[in-house]
Amino acid sequence: MRNASAAIFAGTFLLVSSQLATAADMPTKAVGAPAIAPPVYNWSGFYVGINGGYGWGPTKQSLVTDTASTAGYHQSGGLIGGTFGLQFQVMTNLVFGIEGDWDYARIDGTLFAPGVCAGALCFTNLQSFGTARARVGYAWDRWLVYGTGGVPWGKINAGQDSCVPIQICGTRGHTGWTAGAGVEAFVWPKVSVKVEYLYADFGEQPLFLERRSTGAC
Repeated sequence: MRNASAAIFAGTFLLVSSQLATAADMPTKAVGAPAIAPPVYNWSGFYVGINGGYGWGPTKQSLVTDTASTAGYHQSGGLIGGTFGLQFQVMTNLVFGIEGDWDYARIDGTLFAPGVCAGALCFTNLQSFGTARARVGYAWDRWLVYGTGGVPWGKINAGQDSCVPIQICGTRGHTGWTAGAGVEAFVWPKVSVKVEYLYADFGEQPLFLERRSTGAC
């Protein structure tokens, strides 16, 4: 069986990160001194954080011989994990960086397709998801708007459920390409929050199936 997992994941993340390079400390205002301008945030530095969100997308399965294929069916579910990155602010407003993340995921889908899956019920599960990406953005003080792209990887389990004590399934890692955009803002001097959308395409990959006891897939 071949698992065609194109566009298996697209999602929205909420990220809270600890930013090590932020605005400089403000000096104490002396009596009678002129007002001090508010700090200008600098986005340069290393950061780590947590992220979570929701993923969805189409998938399908076909026999390696291409004699039968399912229609596209829907996957959806949640994910949670961590992220880290390094970025530099240059030329006043431009921000360049690299970022990586990894998430535990439960993005699942099923389809009744007796012509492809002997047990009638086909399933595909994205069990973990990670990326390595570049980021390019434009900063206005505490706000950052950016685009991002790179390489995703995912652990995908797929097969067929025969509704008996034996399931037929296989698991393998997939890679592809990903791109997206987001908005990030400092909410405290060393803490930022972002909302991000990513589209990931894992292409079409062969998957070798084996018999496992129910619940082992």
